[in-house]
Order: sequence, then structure tokens, then C-alpha cells
Amino acid sequence: MTTPADDHDFRARVDHSLAAFVAAKAGPLGALGPDLDHLTSAALDFVGGGKRLRPQFCHAGWLVAGGDPLDQHLVDAAASLEWLQGSALVHDDLMDGSDTRRGRPSIHRAFEALHRDEDRHGDAAGFGLSTAVLLGDLMLSWCDEMMTTAILDSPTMAPHVRSARHFLDLCKTEVVAGQFLDVAGQTRARLSVDEAMAIVRFKSAKYTVERPLHIGAALAGASADLIDALTAVALPLGEAFQLRDDVLGVFGDPAVTGKPAGDDLREGKRTVLVARAYELTDAAGHAVLRDRLGTVEGVGVVADLIRTSGALDAVEADITRLEEQADAAIEALGPDAREILSPLALTATRRSR
Repeated sequence: MTTPADDHDFRARVDHSLAAFVAAKAGPLGALGPDLDHLTSAALDFVGGGKRLRPQFCHAGWLVAGGDPLDQHLVDAAASLEWLQGSALVHDDLMDGSDTRRGRPSIHRAFEALHRDEDRHGDAAGFGLSTAVLLGDLMLSWCDEMMTTAILDSPTMAPHVRSARHFLDLCKTEVVAGQFLDVAGQTRARLSVDEAMAIVRFKSAKYTVERPLHIGAALAGASADLIDALTAVALPLGEAFQLRDDVLGVFGDPAVTGKPAGDDLREGKRTVLVARAYELTDAAGHAVLRDRLGTVEGVGVVADLIRTSGALDAVEADITRLEEQADAAIEALGPDAREILSPLALTATRRSR
């Protein structure tokens, strides 16, 4: 049986599908003017080099529900989720003021540099900002177009288009809701652990694991009971995935993660790590978090507080607990599902980037 975490061929097929989609768009868009060539090439470059987790979870849901491992239409539908991910990341980098993504300039910085390199008129930073907004919107549109086309072109999947589109629509709404909770959370003095975990669930867990699994399973005609069983796997696994991301954002190696260490602290993100630190430290620690979180010079001291207060250990324990919940839910699905989902679960949470 095909196991998505080890299926290099599937990831290569996703890459090819994305490249073919952009190639089909590049001609008509390029005919409108050479500036559009920058946009299409930037879109494809931006989604290159990712972990392809969302397509892989979509593929896993398809396989668990009995779908054909070699179905090219499913590859195209799964690949479309990379445009949703790309859209979210382009806008996320813009909102956070991030300079890099995967070791390369973020979109707004890349187009700001293009403006300067070509000695264009006007404000370079404004050009980068505007381009990032538009490219993120374009990627979101491409997600819809690519997925719907793939489904309707497939005799196997077309009967299930309404169900799959339902889960995609939920996914898009949930990730925006999660992003706004994140943005709003940065305007508050502190968040509780439960409030920070709500951001984790909506900003990442549902959008990275649950809805891709649901979309893939729905396209194969999954029952409501199977959809519910996949949720029991997906939510703890997705939450563990985001908590690992938060840990790497503070303590990871920038050469591996492609992002500067401590970005979340510099941006003042009220992550679960920070919420745990508030919970576990004393009044002096509270003052450090109040005064230094969200400042460049405070990154090191806040990171030290997270470690010495026991917050890092507490979040690592949270990750372990969530992994165990996901493992138990995978076991309940039976041996075939375990063969498909267990390696992918490890890929999501036992990682360095």
C-alpha cells in the first residue's frame, strides 16, 4: 500500500502538477505585459521547496477511503492546496513584516527589491506590499480553480464535488478566522493557554491536517463515520504540528528552518509557549513578558525565560500528549489506515523545519 510520507513519487507528481498549472497560466497572463511574468514565476517559486504536507494529507484521506493511489486527478486536486498554503504564507509574511521565507526573501521584500533594482518610480516598499496582497489573492483563486477543475474532470470524483467543496470552503473560512484570532491576540496583554490553543486549532490544525484529510476522503466517497474518525486523528495531530512549529520558531536552527530564530517573539505572538511561560513564571517573569515581548532586543531574554520557567518542557509534554491521542485514533482506524497515516504523523511532528 502507498504511504504518503515515503511516497517521493507523489510529491514529485504534485510538483509537476503545480508547474503545469502555472505554465498554462503564464502564456495568457504574459500576453498582458512583461510584468505578469514576474508574478507567475514568483508564484511557482514561492510554493517550491515546501513539505507538501497538505497534499499528502489529502492523498492519505483518499487512500484511507479506498481511492486509487495512481489517480492523477487526485494529485491535481491535492496539489491545489499548495496555492491555499501559499496565499496564507504570503499574507502572513506581510502582516508579520517577515523578511524571509524558507531562506529566501518573502514576496513583499522580493518585489520591493525588484522595484529598486530596476530603478522604478514611486515607493518600493508600497510596490512590494501591493504585489504581496495581489499575489496572495491570486493564489487563493488558483486553489479554487485547480481543485474544482480536477474534480469535475474526473468521473470518479465529480459525484463528490459538493462534499469536497464544502470542506474546502470550511478550510478557507477557518484559516482566516485563525489568522484574525492571532492578529487580535497580539493586541492583548496576554492570552490564556486555552485561548492560545484555539488559535492553534483554527490557524493550523484544521487547515493543515483535518480539512485536507476530509477533502481527500470525501472525494473517494467516504462515509460520515470515517470523516469523524479522521477528525479524531487530525485535530490532536494538527495541534502537535503547530506546537512543534512554535518551538522551532524560537529554538530552531535558522539554517534549517529558513526563518530567523525568535521571529514569533520579535513580532509579539501570544503563542502557547508564551502562555505557558505566563502560567509558570512569577511577577518578575510577567514583567519581562510585558516589557520585552514584541521587541527586537527582548528576543533572547524572553526565549531564556520560556526555557527556564519550564514552559518549553510543558509544551514538549503537550506535543507528546497530542501525539499519543493521534496515535490512538490512528490505531482505531485499523492496520491499513495505520500504514498510511503513521509515517505521515511522524513527518508532521518529528521535524527540524
